[in-house]
Amino acid sequence: MHEFGLTRSSYRRDHLLQTPDTFVRAPLPGMNKATAVVHVAPSIGARFMQYTAEFEAGGTLAPAAVQRFFYVLEGEVLCPGHGVLHAGDYAYFPEGCETSLSATAASRAAVIEKHYQILEGAAPPVFFAGSENFIQAQPLMNDPSLAVRALVPDGVSFDFAVNIMTYQPGASLSMVEMHVMEHGLLMLAGSGIYRLNDCWYPVAAGDFIWMAPYCPQWFGALGKTPAKYLIYKDWNR
Repeated sequence: MHEFGLTRSSYRRDHLLQTPDTFVRAPLPGMNKATAVVHVAPSIGARFMQYTAEFEAGGTLAPAAVQRFFYVLEGEVLCPGHGVLHAGDYAYFPEGCETSLSATAASRAAVIEKHYQILEGAAPPVFFAGSENFIQAQPLMNDPSLAVRALVPDGVSFDFAVNIMTYQPGASLSMVEMHVMEHGLLMLAGSGIYRLNDCWYPVAAGDFIWMAPYCPQWFGALGKTPAKYLIYKDWNR
Protein backbone atom coordinates (compact mmCIF):
# COMPACT_ATOMS: atom_id res chain seq x y z
CA MET A 1 0.00 0.00 0.00
CA HIS A 2 1.34 3.43 -0.95
CA GLU A 3 1.60 5.65 2.13
CA PHE A 4 1.02 9.38 1.78
CA GLY A 5 3.29 9.95 -1.21
CA LEU A 6 6.44 8.72 0.54
CA THR A 7 9.25 6.88 -1.27
CA ARG A 8 13.00 6.33 -1.01
CA SER A 9 13.30 6.98 -4.75
CA SER A 10 15.28 10.08 -5.66
CA TYR A 11 16.60 11.76 -8.80
CA ARG A 12 19.40 14.31 -8.91
CA ARG A 13 21.49 15.76 -11.74
CA ASP A 14 24.18 13.07 -11.44
CA HIS A 15 22.38 10.07 -9.91
CA LEU A 16 19.13 8.17 -9.60
CA LEU A 17 17.81 5.83 -6.92
CA GLN A 18 14.76 3.92 -8.15
CA THR A 19 12.95 1.72 -5.62
CA PRO A 20 10.40 -1.00 -6.43
CA ASP A 21 7.46 1.03 -5.13
CA THR A 22 7.99 3.47 -8.02
CA PHE A 23 8.50 0.93 -10.82
CA VAL A 24 6.32 1.43 -13.88
CA ARG A 25 5.87 -1.53 -16.23
CA ALA A 26 5.32 -1.28 -19.98
CA PRO A 27 6.19 -3.63 -22.86
CA LEU A 28 9.00 -2.60 -25.18
CA PRO A 29 8.98 -3.20 -28.95
CA GLY A 30 9.98 -6.80 -29.60
CA MET A 31 8.39 -8.15 -26.42
CA ASN A 32 5.59 -10.72 -26.46
CA LYS A 33 3.94 -11.89 -23.22
CA ALA A 34 6.56 -9.83 -21.40
CA THR A 35 6.97 -6.36 -19.95
CA ALA A 36 9.80 -4.10 -18.86
CA VAL A 37 10.76 -1.84 -15.98
CA VAL A 38 13.04 0.69 -17.64
CA HIS A 39 15.52 1.85 -15.01
CA VAL A 40 17.72 4.17 -17.04
CA ALA A 41 17.88 5.30 -20.67
CA PRO A 42 19.50 8.00 -22.83
CA SER A 43 16.62 10.34 -21.95
CA ILE A 44 18.29 10.85 -18.53
CA GLY A 45 21.68 11.45 -20.13
CA ALA A 46 22.96 7.88 -19.84
CA ARG A 47 24.97 6.31 -22.67
CA PHE A 48 23.24 2.95 -22.21
CA MET A 49 19.83 1.49 -21.36
CA GLN A 50 19.08 -0.91 -18.51
CA TYR A 51 15.77 -2.56 -17.72
CA THR A 52 14.29 -5.54 -15.94
CA ALA A 53 12.44 -7.84 -18.34
CA GLU A 54 9.54 -9.76 -16.77
CA PHE A 55 8.32 -12.76 -18.77
CA GLU A 56 5.23 -14.90 -18.60
CA ALA A 57 5.79 -18.55 -19.46
CA GLY A 58 6.31 -18.55 -23.21
CA GLY A 59 7.20 -14.86 -23.28
CA THR A 60 9.79 -13.71 -25.80
CA LEU A 61 12.30 -10.91 -26.34
CA ALA A 62 13.32 -10.11 -29.92
CA PRO A 63 16.93 -9.34 -30.93
CA ALA A 64 18.25 -5.87 -30.22
CA ALA A 65 19.79 -3.56 -32.83
CA VAL A 66 22.57 -2.86 -30.30
CA GLN A 67 24.76 -5.09 -28.13
CA ARG A 68 22.94 -6.72 -25.21
CA PHE A 69 23.95 -8.26 -21.87
CA PHE A 70 21.31 -10.53 -20.33
CA TYR A 71 21.43 -11.78 -16.70
CA VAL A 72 18.72 -14.08 -15.34
CA LEU A 73 17.33 -13.07 -11.96
CA GLU A 74 14.82 -15.88 -11.64
CA GLY A 75 13.14 -18.51 -13.80
CA GLU A 76 14.38 -20.15 -17.01
CA VAL A 77 15.12 -18.52 -20.36
CA LEU A 78 16.01 -20.40 -23.54
CA CYS A 79 19.01 -19.03 -25.42
CA PRO A 80 19.16 -20.74 -28.84
CA GLY A 81 22.56 -22.24 -29.55
CA HIS A 82 23.46 -22.34 -25.87
CA GLY A 83 20.60 -23.86 -23.90
CA VAL A 84 18.50 -22.80 -20.94
CA LEU A 85 19.73 -19.96 -18.72
CA HIS A 86 18.84 -20.19 -15.03
CA ALA A 87 19.16 -17.67 -12.19
CA GLY A 88 22.74 -16.41 -12.07
CA ASP A 89 23.39 -17.33 -15.71
CA TYR A 90 24.11 -14.68 -18.30
CA ALA A 91 24.76 -14.15 -22.01
CA TYR A 92 26.27 -11.43 -24.19
CA PHE A 93 24.97 -10.69 -27.70
CA PRO A 94 27.09 -8.49 -29.99
CA GLU A 95 25.58 -5.77 -32.14
CA GLY A 96 23.73 -7.32 -35.08
CA CYS A 97 23.11 -10.66 -33.35
CA GLU A 98 19.79 -12.16 -34.44
CA THR A 99 19.15 -14.32 -31.36
CA SER A 100 15.71 -14.13 -29.72
CA LEU A 101 15.13 -15.20 -26.11
CA SER A 102 12.13 -17.08 -24.78
CA ALA A 103 11.07 -17.91 -21.22
CA THR A 104 10.17 -21.52 -20.49
CA ALA A 105 8.62 -20.42 -17.17
CA ALA A 106 7.71 -17.13 -15.50
CA SER A 107 11.08 -15.35 -15.37
CA ARG A 108 12.87 -12.08 -14.69
CA ALA A 109 16.14 -10.81 -16.15
CA ALA A 110 18.37 -7.75 -15.98
CA VAL A 111 19.05 -6.42 -19.48
CA ILE A 112 21.73 -3.92 -20.49
CA GLU A 113 21.82 -2.51 -24.03
CA LYS A 114 24.39 -0.17 -25.54
CA HIS A 115 25.63 0.96 -28.96
CA TYR A 116 29.06 -0.55 -29.53
CA GLN A 117 32.03 1.83 -29.68
CA ILE A 118 34.57 0.60 -32.25
CA LEU A 119 38.22 0.78 -31.23
CA GLU A 120 40.75 0.74 -34.04
CA GLY A 121 42.81 -2.46 -33.95
CA ALA A 122 40.47 -4.29 -31.57
CA ALA A 123 38.70 -7.44 -32.74
CA PRO A 124 34.90 -7.16 -32.58
CA PRO A 125 33.31 -8.92 -29.60
CA VAL A 126 31.53 -12.25 -30.03
CA PHE A 127 28.71 -14.05 -28.25
CA PHE A 128 29.46 -15.72 -24.94
CA ALA A 129 27.46 -17.15 -22.03
CA GLY A 130 28.29 -18.30 -18.53
CA SER A 131 27.25 -18.56 -14.90
CA GLU A 132 28.35 -16.44 -11.97
CA ASN A 133 28.72 -19.69 -9.98
CA PHE A 134 31.71 -20.64 -12.16
CA ILE A 135 33.46 -17.26 -11.87
CA GLN A 136 36.29 -17.13 -9.35
CA ALA A 137 35.75 -14.29 -6.88
CA GLN A 138 38.60 -11.83 -6.42
CA PRO A 139 39.05 -9.57 -3.37
CA LEU A 140 38.73 -5.86 -4.09
CA MET A 141 41.90 -4.01 -3.07
CA ASN A 142 43.03 -7.11 -1.12
CA ASP A 143 39.97 -6.94 1.16
CA PRO A 144 38.66 -10.52 1.60
CA SER A 145 35.31 -9.21 2.85
CA LEU A 146 34.58 -7.65 -0.55
CA ALA A 147 34.43 -10.04 -3.53
CA VAL A 148 34.27 -9.18 -7.23
CA ARG A 149 33.15 -11.53 -10.01
CA ALA A 150 33.80 -10.19 -13.53
CA LEU A 151 31.14 -11.47 -15.97
CA VAL A 152 32.54 -9.86 -19.14
CA PRO A 153 36.00 -10.91 -20.42
CA ASP A 154 38.81 -8.46 -19.74
CA GLY A 155 39.87 -7.24 -23.17
CA VAL A 156 39.66 -4.19 -25.43
CA SER A 157 37.12 -5.90 -27.67
CA PHE A 158 34.52 -5.09 -25.02
CA ASP A 159 33.50 -1.50 -24.32
CA PHE A 160 31.77 -2.20 -21.02
CA ALA A 161 32.13 -4.36 -17.94
CA VAL A 162 29.53 -6.11 -15.78
CA ASN A 163 30.53 -7.33 -12.32
CA ILE A 164 28.90 -9.00 -9.34
CA MET A 165 30.00 -7.36 -6.07
CA THR A 166 29.43 -9.13 -2.75
CA TYR A 167 30.02 -7.43 0.62
CA GLN A 168 30.12 -9.33 3.88
CA PRO A 169 28.09 -7.67 6.68
CA GLY A 170 29.92 -4.52 7.77
CA ALA A 171 32.21 -4.41 4.71
CA SER A 172 32.54 -1.18 2.74
CA LEU A 173 34.47 0.44 -0.07
CA SER A 174 37.83 1.70 1.16
CA MET A 175 37.44 5.07 -0.55
CA VAL A 176 34.90 7.44 -2.05
CA GLU A 177 35.22 6.82 -5.79
CA MET A 178 34.94 9.59 -8.38
CA HIS A 179 35.73 8.76 -12.00
CA VAL A 180 34.90 9.16 -15.68
CA MET A 181 32.83 5.95 -15.92
CA GLU A 182 29.07 5.80 -15.40
CA HIS A 183 27.30 2.94 -13.61
CA GLY A 184 24.03 1.06 -13.61
CA LEU A 185 23.59 -0.94 -10.38
CA LEU A 186 20.89 -3.44 -9.42
CA MET A 187 20.77 -4.59 -5.79
CA LEU A 188 20.39 -8.37 -5.78
CA ALA A 189 20.50 -9.17 -2.05
CA GLY A 190 21.05 -7.62 1.34
CA SER A 191 21.07 -3.95 2.26
CA GLY A 192 23.36 -1.05 3.02
CA ILE A 193 24.04 2.66 2.70
CA TYR A 194 24.99 4.28 -0.60
CA ARG A 195 26.57 7.72 -0.79
CA LEU A 196 25.83 9.43 -4.11
CA ASN A 197 27.32 12.91 -4.38
CA ASP A 198 26.31 14.57 -1.08
CA CYS A 199 23.26 12.34 -0.50
CA TRP A 200 23.16 9.21 1.68
CA TYR A 201 20.58 6.55 0.86
CA PRO A 202 19.47 3.33 2.56
CA VAL A 203 19.27 0.67 -0.18
CA ALA A 204 18.02 -2.90 -0.32
CA ALA A 205 17.48 -5.81 -2.69
CA GLY A 206 15.41 -4.75 -5.71
CA ASP A 207 16.65 -1.15 -5.80
CA PHE A 208 18.32 0.33 -8.89
CA ILE A 209 20.97 3.08 -8.96
CA TRP A 210 22.35 5.10 -11.87
CA MET A 211 25.56 7.08 -11.36
CA ALA A 212 26.71 9.65 -13.91
CA PRO A 213 30.41 10.19 -14.63
CA TYR A 214 32.24 11.89 -11.76
CA CYS A 215 29.41 11.32 -9.26
CA PRO A 216 31.10 10.71 -5.86
CA GLN A 217 30.10 7.23 -4.71
CA TRP A 218 30.60 4.94 -1.71
CA PHE A 219 28.82 1.87 -0.32
CA GLY A 220 28.78 0.10 3.03
CA ALA A 221 26.86 -3.11 3.80
CA LEU A 222 24.45 -3.30 6.73
CA GLY A 223 22.49 -6.15 8.30
CA LYS A 224 23.34 -9.75 9.08
CA THR A 225 23.51 -11.14 5.54
CA PRO A 226 25.84 -10.26 2.64
CA ALA A 227 24.92 -7.40 0.31
CA LYS A 228 25.21 -8.19 -3.38
CA TYR A 229 24.73 -6.16 -6.54
CA LEU A 230 25.13 -6.36 -10.32
CA ILE A 231 27.02 -3.33 -11.64
CA TYR A 232 27.65 -2.04 -15.18
CA LYS A 233 30.33 0.45 -16.24
CA ASP A 234 31.59 1.72 -19.57
CA TRP A 235 35.16 0.53 -20.05
CA ASN A 236 38.19 0.41 -22.37
CA ARG A 237 37.26 3.49 -24.36
